[in-house]
Amino acid sequence: MYVLCSPCILSPSLRAKGITHPSDIAVFARSIGRCRKFGIDVVPLPCPETLYLGPDREPGTYLERLNTPEFATLLDGLHQQADKIIEERGPPLCILGVNSSPTCGVTSTYYGAERDAPARRSGRGVFYAQFPEIPARDVFEFAKYRIYLAAPLFSEAERTYNITIAELLRSHYYEVHLPQETGDDYAERDKKEYARIYRRNKRAIRDVDIIVAIIDGADADSGTAWEMGYAIGLRKTVIALRTDFRRAGSHERVNLMLEQEARVVTNGNELLAALGALHASSPRREQTPE
Repeated sequence: MYVLCSPCILSPSLRAKGITHPSDIAVFARSIGRCRKFGIDVVPLPCPETLYLGPDREPGTYLERLNTPEFATLLDGLHQQADKIIEERGPPLCILGVNSSPTCGVTSTYYGAERDAPARRSGRGVFYAQFPEIPARDVFEFAKYRIYLAAPLFSEAERTYNITIAELLRSHYYEVHLPQETGDDYAERDKKEYARIYRRNKRAIRDVDIIVAIIDGADADSGTAWEMGYAIGLRKTVIALRTDFRRAGSHERVNLMLEQEARVVTNGNELLAALGALHASSPRREQTPE
């Protein structure tokens, strides 16, 4: 189990001068940390720009610096090197890239101004475009893997379903904080314990990247609604899972105050798609619950 990655994720010094910030290095480290946590090998690809232009280079677009027959020949050779890795190890989970890169961009690339087109355009960089069959993930999105699972937990059925969703997420390489697994699952609690649970869960919401909230029922659970509101106030990404087919109104699946700020999905497959999960080629893929 492995991912291919742009080498600058492991060695930021390979990037063009002046474009790397401390926040970038932190994101690179979190992506590598995700792989280490789940036992995913990180296999760097060669850096076409470093090989062609050298390490001490200014930023530039593909059309400005790389649009030559010599560079095209270099890319063909690097493609063959990557094919050898894939032949030996099997298909990777994905390729990790850095958006805007002329060679290793995933959903955007600085290709260069051409006619009326802007210098930055949608699509993969010229190196990653040679691997259309392999899923590609931007490192900034891949680094967002810490999830707080907000959900009612007052019945055995609720707790069992929560565990099912947590295990689904973990099987796709997400770290999950599930309150019922840390003591918030019993009725006999004094005020001191109430305060401890409140502080711990509030801190956990601050520390994660994404909140997944289960909002089934005639109305969303009040604690889950509070957790969603707090996360929205922190500008966290919130995805709401509602498998319940009842509606709150003619145009609402749930209370509009929750629906307006969250992406609402209706089953496990939609949840994974909203997260950009590595389910397309993951060897750990499991049947997703509806």
